[in-house]
Amino acid sequence: MSKIISFISRKGGTGKTTNAINLATTLTTMGKRVLLVETDENYTLHTLRKMEQFKAKDVTGFEILGSKDHDVADELVKLKENKKIDFIIVDSAGKTTDEGIKKLCLASDAVVVPTSLTQNDLLVTYQTVTDLAPARDLNPKLKIIVLPNRIHSQTNVYTVRESLKNLDAIILPVIVPQKNLFVNFSTLEAEKEYQPIAQAILQYLA
Repeated sequence: MSKIISFISRKGGTGKTTNAINLATTLTTMGKRVLLVETDENYTLHTLRKMEQFKAKDVTGFEILGSKDHDVADELVKLKENKKIDFIIVDSAGKTTDEGIKKLCLASDAVVVPTSLTQNDLLVTYQTVTDLAPARDLNPKLKIIVLPNRIHSQTNVYTVRESLKNLDAIILPVIVPQKNLFVNFSTLEAEKEYQPIAQAILQYLA
């Protein structure tokens, strides 16, 4: 049965899309069968994939599906039964509704909340994790994971953990550095430096 990993945050610009696609491409290179679902109705990843396929011509990559905030949870329940898919990655929209967040949590095995250490992002992350916490009563297997994202290379992990220590969530022991190679992503080619981050997420889905 597929494992569902959903990227959720209360605001846009925290790194949901960049991390969702980097995780999806990395898992694919690790031999996993991946499906990516985006609920932003601009369908940015779907458009990028078409552009990349046009240039590459014979490269297909994993499937990318478009959905909507109020539909995705029900669709995931059906997709999860597909034994041909190992992981379903969900890139949720920045303006996901309260009801959408609740349903997505109930359908997911893990929710990843990316955050930088800026005051604004930290406030949003605390609010997001607080909003997600009640879902664990209905879905006890749900893992709420905070992913330190866009962290300056000179910031050590201890500083990151101190900034996030009051969160009622799993704080990943790795960081996504503030590098262009993670921001300028591809839907077809994996970034090798993302593999430790993917491995850190996977350990909570065993």
